[in-house]
Amino acid sequence: MIKLIKYILELWRKFRRAEIVKVFSFTSISTLVKMLTGLVSVKIVSVIIGPSGIALLGQLNSFSSIVLNFASGGINNGITKYVSEYQNESIVKQYISTAFRITLYCSVLVGICLIAFHRMLSNLVMLSPQYGYVFVVFGVTVLLYALNNLLLSVLNGYKEYQRFVKINIVNSICGLIFTVTLVFFFKLKGALISAVTYQSVTFFATLWMARKLTWMKKDYYLRKLENPIVKKYLQYALMSFVSIVTVPVSDLILRGYVISSISSAHAGWWEAMNRLSGMYLMVITSSFGVYYLPRLSELKTKAELRHEIFKAYKVIIPILLVGFSMIYFLRELVIYILFTKEFQPMESLFIWQLAGDFFKIASWLLAFLMIAKSMTKAYITTEILSTILYVGIAFLLIKANGVIGITQSHFVSYVIYMVIMVILFRKIIFLKS
Repeated sequence: MIKLIKYILELWRKFRRAEIVKVFSFTSISTLVKMLTGLVSVKIVSVIIGPSGIALLGQLNSFSSIVLNFASGGINNGITKYVSEYQNESIVKQYISTAFRITLYCSVLVGICLIAFHRMLSNLVMLSPQYGYVFVVFGVTVLLYALNNLLLSVLNGYKEYQRFVKINIVNSICGLIFTVTLVFFFKLKGALISAVTYQSVTFFATLWMARKLTWMKKDYYLRKLENPIVKKYLQYALMSFVSIVTVPVSDLILRGYVISSISSAHAGWWEAMNRLSGMYLMVITSSFGVYYLPRLSELKTKAELRHEIFKAYKVIIPILLVGFSMIYFLRELVIYILFTKEFQPMESLFIWQLAGDFFKIASWLLAFLMIAKSMTKAYITTEILSTILYVGIAFLLIKANGVIGITQSHFVSYVIYMVIMVILFRKIIFLKS
């Protein structure tokens, strides 16, 4: 018995000393603030605009996530990778300057398109011509969002974890105040405008808090465009575009199908489940971007990669099991606190969504290798195939089981995706010590 206690204590000491645990603990502060502000925002918005309004807001969020990625050039992961990988200041300047120019060109072009085609976009995305003003506002502010993401990606690449966390906390609070104010005074219109602008507003907070850092000097941003670096960023742009397009587009298709074939209220329940899922997954995924991606980018040998991946699994999997179990058993209370009685039917979606999210995170621990090692073809192929599989299964299960069929498809598709990742990286996973 004494030996067992000593063994458990030793495991706990090793667990606490692990760098990923330290970073996870630190970023969890930022994530907690972001999650709490998100919970407050969701509660207020759901009370004011109801399930149908939530469904409409979901359509806009899916579209805006695609647009925002194009505006950023899809290179944010590449910025983090190359800034963390190269130590030479002159080389880093070339990467940052090239990234700045790509971001500037892309965001200005996207902004012009949003303003020029606002009527058409209102009909296509919102299924009504009355929301054109939302896309005009979006076009005017999208540049600020892209620049904000650029600064955060550089900061992450330099591994300035403390400042990164502080900036994210301030951004979360600013975003909450901005969203709640607009929704309170302008109801649905305010919710729609805040959905496409709140991330742009936070740029000013990021700029102020990072203004004294070495890489904020003009010399880091005004160099000429380097074609070899552009080609390297293009790989990340392709991966990012595929990822950011496939998920929102599949959600747009499925949400539209549920609205037309069942009801907007059912679509609102699923959108509420998606929002809740996004909030609790932030606890895990925030550490992925801050620690895991830069770390995998640094490692060279299969043995080092295997060790880092298994170390991540030892930390993440227990957290997932405990956290998801708590969410499932407290699901009625969660719905009561975060939403209203109108959202009570979403209770049946929890089990399949949580199960799917478990395999989603488990598979991402391997999938991040494709990003860290610029495996462009493999990443694009697996993303497209998994999305087609998800949508195809969802259509079949929606017809059979209603809106719960989407969450069932979410589970099935990520189980298959996990198997694909294991096969793809079998030489690393099953590498003999």
